[in-house]
Amino acid sequence: MNETQTVRKNHGDGHKCSERKFLVTNQFQVVGPAGPLVAVAGEDLVLPCSLKPNISAVDMTVEWSRLHGSDTLVHLYTDHEDRNEKQIQSYRERTALFKEELQKGNTSLKLFKVRVSDEGEYKCLIDNKNWQDDVTVEVRVEAVGTHPAISMEGYDHSGRLSLLCETKGWNPEPEILWLNSEGDSLPAENTETDRDTEGFNVKQRVIVQDSNTNRLFCRVLMRDHMRETEIYIPSKVFHTWKTAVTWISLLSIFFVIILGTMTIYIYKFKEEGSAVLVSGLNSNTSSLKKLDLSSKNLYDSGVKLLSAELKKSDCEVEILG
Repeated sequence: MNETQTVRKNHGDGHKCSERKFLVTNQFQVVGPAGPLVAVAGEDLVLPCSLKPNISAVDMTVEWSRLHGSDTLVHLYTDHEDRNEKQIQSYRERTALFKEELQKGNTSLKLFKVRVSDEGEYKCLIDNKNWQDDVTVEVRVEAVGTHPAISMEGYDHSGRLSLLCETKGWNPEPEILWLNSEGDSLPAENTETDRDTEGFNVKQRVIVQDSNTNRLFCRVLMRDHMRETEIYIPSKVFHTWKTAVTWISLLSIFFVIILGTMTIYIYKFKEEGSAVLVSGLNSNTSSLKKLDLSSKNLYDSGVKLLSAELKKSDCEVEILG
């Protein structure tokens, strides 16, 4: 393809610019959008890319790729067909060129069912073997997450209630707020955030006490999107903790008593076992083997071990003194 271009040159001596025309062979420019593209997760998106002048790209190579990462190929058209054997796995069956538009120099890419992980920079490269050019296209993905889920976690020492609000699948990271029935923001703990391939997951806790309405809202905001969940807590819920604390206290006292009784019982029988052995050792019998070592009162492990040794046939006991 031949293109005639005009070059203007200023001689720098006050004279008017001179003009000359020259012939450029097989050269073109690849152009794209002026700014970032904003897509909504789950919808389709067209990444604009075209040749200037609008020459045919049918016989050229069109390569779409990610600018970052080890695997970069998003879509490849060469030798009049798609060649996506090395395409990034997550883009399989989700990309297409407008084949009928290639003749007009339109090399735009259609991306189906956009994901949060598609966010980033793309390169559109056109090559006709004699000349190549490329342009970068930035994609930003918005994802509206789940409705906030509110759960009750428990009570603190004064009977106030701990509530947890969590939501998943947002992009970019949303703001999360707790509000009372008048719409006033409530002081809450720091927001906990993590991110996966589906977007940002956030959760936040708030401590509340019994009030006139006990009606609360968890609101999640992201740009022009908002989701909100309401919860009503009956006053009796706040008083339930008193009964729970009373039962826990009684059970704790009961277990302490049981444990103390068992400890005393075990200690008593150990002492009785030791007393039996001492009594036998202090007896006037001529042989220690006459001691009744089968007594069930010998509970102490040390006493049992001594008893076992004295029962052996090769054990000889001398009378001291």
